[in-house]
Amino acid sequence: MESFENNDGNRDELIIQQQREIEKEISDSTPLVSEQLPLTCLRAEYDGDDIFTAKIQELAKKYQFIRRTRPDGNCFFRAFAYSYLEYLITDNSAYQAFKKLAEASKERLVQLGFPSFTLEDFHDTFMEVITRVSPDNPEGSAKVQAELHKIFNEQGYSDYVVVYLRLITSGKLQEDADFYQNFIEGDFSIEEFRHQEVEPMYKESDHIHIIALCTAIGVGVRVEYLDRGEGSQVKAHDFPEGTEPTVYLIYRPGHYDILYPNRN
Repeated sequence: MESFENNDGNRDELIIQQQREIEKEISDSTPLVSEQLPLTCLRAEYDGDDIFTAKIQELAKKYQFIRRTRPDGNCFFRAFAYSYLEYLITDNSAYQAFKKLAEASKERLVQLGFPSFTLEDFHDTFMEVITRVSPDNPEGSAKVQAELHKIFNEQGYSDYVVVYLRLITSGKLQEDADFYQNFIEGDFSIEEFRHQEVEPMYKESDHIHIIALCTAIGVGVRVEYLDRGEGSQVKAHDFPEGTEPTVYLIYRPGHYDILYPNRN
């Protein structure tokens, strides 16, 4: 009997290992952030699926392009950061305000109890990235856009930005713990949720992450949910509710990518 159990255990471990290897292969073959692609490229993924095809057609009436992010559990934070910094390249006053907020964020986190030595490198890199995508660059916005894309496809820089945004999100959850506790399912305390579901890399994001980050930074995000829900319309949610979005994302079960609205 024991040998059967051991065989079952070994087989389960082998299946899990194979699954992880497949996921790693998919992840490694996908850039951290892709080039801008026509939204219609989504149709190829759902060829023969009438529900998704109809919804993509509706979505294409509002959005022209999509930019894919690597499906590694960090996709929300990476997509958010890329999209917002890309927007700031075109809005100097918003850029200056965000740079000031980012500069002050480290001290704010220290006041909340985060160790200064833990924050130092992440904050320094975060500020370096912001400085490198300044709209004041005399070489013009196309050069800055290229720099942004380069930075976000360098694993070190890209991941440090994600880590720092996770810390900002965690800080906001701690700061307004009584409010955010209502959003947490199960028996998690805010403290447990922050340390287990927010701060670690590769942990997927949910509404609570989005609301906390957007509130902390003062940015509006619209998420279009592409799923098998009823009707041909893709449901959109704005975070925080009632704000004007500057970042547009598409969510498919377990994954976020960047959207670009039609300009007309």
